[in-house]
Amino acid sequence: MNRLFGSVRSRATLGATLVVVVALFVTGAAVLQALRSNLTAEAGTQAEGTARAVAAELAARTPYDQLSGLDSKSGPVQVVDEDGNLVAATEDLRWISGTVTDQVRPRPSSSPSPSASASAPPSAPAREDDDDDDDDDDDDDDDTEAPRTPGTPKAEESEPALAPGETGGQTTFGSGAATVDDDTADYRFAAVDVRTHDRGLLTVYAGAPLAAEHSAVRTALTVMLIGFPLLAALVAGMTWVVTGRALRPVAGIREEMAAITASEDLTRRVPEPETHDEVARLARTTNETLAALETSVERQRRFVADASHELRSPIASLRTQLEVAAAHPELLDLDGAVEDTVRLQHLAADLLLLARLDAGERPVDARVDLAALAREEAAGRTGVTVDAEPAEVAGSRGQLGRVLGNLLDNGRRHARETVSVSVRREGDWAVLTVADDGDGVAEADRERIFERFVRLDAARSRDDGGAGLGLAIARDVAVRHGGTLTAGAAPSGGALFALRLPLAPAT
Repeated sequence: MNRLFGSVRSRATLGATLVVVVALFVTGAAVLQALRSNLTAEAGTQAEGTARAVAAELAARTPYDQLSGLDSKSGPVQVVDEDGNLVAATEDLRWISGTVTDQVRPRPSSSPSPSASASAPPSAPAREDDDDDDDDDDDDDDDTEAPRTPGTPKAEESEPALAPGETGGQTTFGSGAATVDDDTADYRFAAVDVRTHDRGLLTVYAGAPLAAEHSAVRTALTVMLIGFPLLAALVAGMTWVVTGRALRPVAGIREEMAAITASEDLTRRVPEPETHDEVARLARTTNETLAALETSVERQRRFVADASHELRSPIASLRTQLEVAAAHPELLDLDGAVEDTVRLQHLAADLLLLARLDAGERPVDARVDLAALAREEAAGRTGVTVDAEPAEVAGSRGQLGRVLGNLLDNGRRHARETVSVSVRREGDWAVLTVADDGDGVAEADRERIFERFVRLDAARSRDDGGAGLGLAIARDVAVRHGGTLTAGAAPSGGALFALRLPLAPAT
């Protein structure tokens, strides 16, 4: 299970499917609720129309037995008086719930019958107050009831009292069930009040069937239960396929990297897709990393080979002199042996410093005045002039002194007469230059001279030219200090080396 969902493809498919399932569930619930609400509202509108039609007939003094809305085809209808007694009902009504009364057979009403009240003035009120002392300007003397909500015996007064022959403007709704002609179904009931001339306040309850609402909801639910899983499965399948196609280059990159690791062949490269997405950028970055690694490994190999070659010469020379001295002490070249030993010592120190720089050794965080350092390194060297202004940088005094010493040694080897050193401030940078009046460096070789074990003058002896590590060490130290070291042409025609380092922050 962990391996199954440990892949990006599986997690992407699962995540997309879960999102779609949740979205479908929420959408389906909202659709069902909206469908149920709309169909229930339509049924309520139909029930209200029936209730108002019956109320209009009652307001027109239509007898109970002649009400057109009491036909069983119109749905269940109840007419209830002020006391909650059923005075008229739909034919063949067997059972009902959800209205103010569950009576299905009319009972005698306490209100005056149509024949008994025929002689009463049409405008006579339905109920009068016997106590004349309470007659004042307050509207509370009218005991006419407001419309009643289905399922409750009486409702709070929420609209003005109705005049005889007037139908209430408010309609209350409720849900229930009824059995008409042995057919039981759910209904939406509407209640409308009407004040008659001869029968007092009546409430008409009319129901409209909810069968269409139930059928539509069931149909929609069935479609969702069948369609949603199919849609979720389709989304999962499409996500699986699309994700697999998108990750196919990643599999190629992984396989090629595994092959490179196994073969240790850093000349190989991973395939780069022709797309411009993240996978293509990953492949390009991987190839750039492989190229940098190949360059670094090749550089280390050349370094080891060149170091071995450079060490072999002084060691062989020193051994030869010692062997000759052992056989013929009078032939011992002591000065030559000391010179070879010193050269070997300097070469070992250079190799050790390069090794530390390659390992990422960071310089000591100290404040160094380049002007004072330049005067110190120039002291005792013939033909070297210094023009410097104070400029403090952060770094290792020993390493920076090594840089300046290497530049001065290089300048003295190539200069005809003089080597000039200058230190100045340029914005946030300290610039140290070393210029000579020699032949200079060709423009094509101004970067090559900073490579390790490179000597441009092939005819120059090793004793005069060294091992070719001085400028390489100088540039590496400059880079480790956050600066640069470049070669150019001096105004006098010789070589000009410019060391740029960031100034130390003010204390």
